[in-house]
Amino acid sequence: MLKRTLNPGFIKRLFHTGTPRDMRFVQFKEGDRQGVGVELSNGGNIVDLSAGNSSIPNNMRDFLAAGQNAIVAAKSVVESGKNVLSRDKVKLLAPITNPDKVICIGMNYADHCHEQNAPIPVEPVIFNKFPSTIISPGDDLQYPSETEALDWEVEMVIVIGKAGKNIQKADAMNHVVGYTVAHDVSARDWQKTRGQGQWLIGKSMDCFCPLGPAIVMKEDISDPHNLGLRTRVNGVTKQDSCTSQLIHKTADLIAYCSRFFTLLPGDIMLSGTPPGVGMFRNPPEYLQKGDVVEVEIDEIGTISNKVV
Repeated sequence: MLKRTLNPGFIKRLFHTGTPRDMRFVQFKEGDRQGVGVELSNGGNIVDLSAGNSSIPNNMRDFLAAGQNAIVAAKSVVESGKNVLSRDKVKLLAPITNPDKVICIGMNYADHCHEQNAPIPVEPVIFNKFPSTIISPGDDLQYPSETEALDWEVEMVIVIGKAGKNIQKADAMNHVVGYTVAHDVSARDWQKTRGQGQWLIGKSMDCFCPLGPAIVMKEDISDPHNLGLRTRVNGVTKQDSCTSQLIHKTADLIAYCSRFFTLLPGDIMLSGTPPGVGMFRNPPEYLQKGDVVEVEIDEIGTISNKVV
């Protein structure tokens, strides 16, 4: 059985010595079978790791929990040149479908605070979504009958690869395996006014966390805190900013959150959204059935979901 603590420094040496850069981990379905794979390029074919080595878990959470041994096995499968699936033969899933925790950070872009005339938070603002909110790239985003104010938010997602509690900031990046993209869908009427402001309901209805398309290892991103990110609705750009605007960056968030709860492999952390959300437009704009929403982050990828 594969089991060893994940050491991100080890991963960097392993994958970046005689192997391609831009290793993008994905989950997929081929018929009724689920697997973990490596996407050979953004939108390219997929190496089926589980088929190449039966000891490799077929879901991302267990793959990350298996640590270095799983990474060694994955490298061997990729280098074999075998078990490559054509992209059009598989359905891409959210890269993690069953995290223990979906942690969210509010008010974490300076330019988003400015658009609201709100003060910059001294400490991170923490809330959560249920794991059941996660849907895959290309899945339909079901418009709940309980809201009339469905809003968009593009967010960079920090993916935890190593468990920890009370993590020091200097050690925090050793607990991060990589990054992905999320659409933090929000029901603004519930979040802000109904029931005196119900954040959990407003953020955790079904389908409220499209996630993907891949987990990009942190070593393969030039600078996670200097990436362009944007939202398009029916092809029209609504959000367009840069992760340089993040107030509390990755290491700060890891250290802060781990004071209160143990972070586990596969946990995901949505790091906040930039300006341009529908609620703060004049007049406010909200999603309607039939809209297609694309959220995109440079060097990581794009996910698209249709509101139905």
